[in-house]
Amino acid sequence: MSNTVRQQIEDILHEKLIVFPVYSGKVKTESGKSYFLKTGSKSRMYCCEVHGLEELEKSFAINIVRPVACGDNFILTEFVKQGRIQNNFFENFGQKLAQLHQFKSTEFGFYEDNFIGANEQMNFANDDEKSNWSSFYFNKRLLYQYKLAERNGFVNDELKRDFAKLEDRIDRILGIVNEKPSLLHGDLWNGNFLCNTKGEVVLIDPAVYYGHREAELAMTKLFGGFSPDFYEAYQKEYPLQEGWEYREDIYKLYHVMNHLNLFGRSYLSETEWIVRKYVN
Repeated sequence: MSNTVRQQIEDILHEKLIVFPVYSGKVKTESGKSYFLKTGSKSRMYCCEVHGLEELEKSFAINIVRPVACGDNFILTEFVKQGRIQNNFFENFGQKLAQLHQFKSTEFGFYEDNFIGANEQMNFANDDEKSNWSSFYFNKRLLYQYKLAERNGFVNDELKRDFAKLEDRIDRILGIVNEKPSLLHGDLWNGNFLCNTKGEVVLIDPAVYYGHREAELAMTKLFGGFSPDFYEAYQKEYPLQEGWEYREDIYKLYHVMNHLNLFGRSYLSETEWIVRKYVN
């Protein structure tokens, strides 16, 4: 596979490669140009990633790693030389993310399904879901992951009962949301941004869709790594609606369930706890 990918990239760049990783990493050409390559098994995910980066770029709000090319088993992007995180890095990051979230659509979802990690992410919305966030979020995010968890053998009778209750209550939990859909990175944890040599944030590895921006901020808190300055700057630039603290865990649930389906039972107790929180 590597030789095939190497040949494709040399054909695209019109020059030979002198540095080429075994799987993923830095690529360097004869003329000294550097790129970053990710490779793997055949999947739509590589071109979906390019489409997500291109959508984020439309906002002109925040630095995005520039895609160069993709195939059915690779994506090639610019190589971002990393710098040191300065004192104002997270303040600027929070402000720019808030500006990204002010790039709006008239409908929830995206023009194609893409990927959240290795799992598919459902973005095609029916007429009701396009204009109803609670319907979109439950059906295209929570229910999809729940059915996957069922197939994977993670759902017991208690979780099944509680999840049915959650479906009945989702409108009350999320019904206050009345903002237009925001452009979201979709998978914004601390491994999906870089700091370039100018001390500026650069986003990588998106799972793009148009949704409620609180879902993005909840993801940033799932594994930590974002300073208080980040959240303070965001709130100053684009304040959240009342009640966001209550809704934070329901938005974490999607990603916790995704990790359950990707990595196994170590995420089951957290899944069960969040569901119980909203139905008891």
